[in-house]
Amino acid sequence: MGRQPRRATNPPGGHSGPKDQLDLTTNTQPVMLTAGIACYRAWLAETRLLPSVVAGHSLGEYSALVAAGSLTLADALPLVRFRAQAMQEAVPVGVGAMAAILGMDAQAVRDGCAEVAAASGEAVEAVNFNDPKQTVIAGTKAGVEKACEALKAKGAKRALPLPVSAPFHSSLMKPAAEQLLVRLAATSFATPSIPVINNIDVKAESDPNTIRDALYRQAFGAVRWVETVQAIRARGVTHIVECGPGKVLAGMVKRIDPEAISAALLDPASLADVIGLLS
Repeated sequence: MGRQPRRATNPPGGHSGPKDQLDLTTNTQPVMLTAGIACYRAWLAETRLLPSVVAGHSLGEYSALVAAGSLTLADALPLVRFRAQAMQEAVPVGVGAMAAILGMDAQAVRDGCAEVAAASGEAVEAVNFNDPKQTVIAGTKAGVEKACEALKAKGAKRALPLPVSAPFHSSLMKPAAEQLLVRLAATSFATPSIPVINNIDVKAESDPNTIRDALYRQAFGAVRWVETVQAIRARGVTHIVECGPGKVLAGMVKRIDPEAISAALLDPASLADVIGLLS
């Protein structure tokens, strides 16, 4: 981690491909898991400091379980790819959709989605509670489009379609979750050495079977990120560090709790910054 790696646009023997292939969940999710753990391990190598609690947003929960020693990276990667494939097959590309609703309270988003679903017969629901004024909805493409129109009419500042290939965390993912349940049962889990606050119940579980059940329900249930951050803070945690290629969660943390000190660890420069922040 001491030097910035050189970039190669097309290294000898390497491969490059279209962005639409990387955007498919079957490819995106294993890459994101690997990147998050790489950043976390770089942190450990430099500092030897273990976090007092870990959590992850959606797919990030698998990274958190790897960081906590509940799941090995070798087991996590094929598990995540299987999960992604099951999700993609449950709803073909172009049939489902997701959108971020900005500037509206979560309950108003829930209510608006319920009204659209009842009136249209299309599936649409609130699935990611990211910060007090940002909630992601998911469902059929038609359902999400109708909900975006309805929610903007009710006062939402913006409704932004998301570049994803499946309606994650919605009830449309139940068939994928049933397949995942079988794979989870065949995957080895250990008691976490660090508490992992899960998305679905906002609880830190220690029993491997309970962890499996939470991951199963998470596949078609909401990501309660606002409550997760609040639960982390309730443990007396003052600094929350995002590990992985991006700064989205660090920004969410600040919007959820302005008193929290948040930072993103995604490259050697930011690693040095985070070490300085905590020293």
